[in-house]
Amino acid sequence: MSPEALIAASTLLAFGIIIAGVAFGSAIGDGIVASKAVESIARQPEARPNIMLFMFLGIGILEAFPIIGIGFAFYIFLVVANVPRLVSHLVR
Repeated sequence: MSPEALIAASTLLAFGIIIAGVAFGSAIGDGIVASKAVESIARQPEARPNIMLFMFLGIGILEAFPIIGIGFAFYIFLVVANVPRLVSHLVR
């Protein structure tokens, strides 16, 4: 196996792991935030507007991490390892 193929393969593997990690982490975080908000509203229905406000703020912050993770993954994929150039070199 050539060094270029090894770099391309490891970069693709890292890309997939990063994308899967941010997707699972965000989904779990959103679920926890929403379940705690529903639990809080059940205990204090009169505080519903404040709880919903903080729930949406929390979910908004949680959704920023996958976007950062995807940007980081594409940076590794396209800039650091330059996989498109490696793949075009391997195809020739």
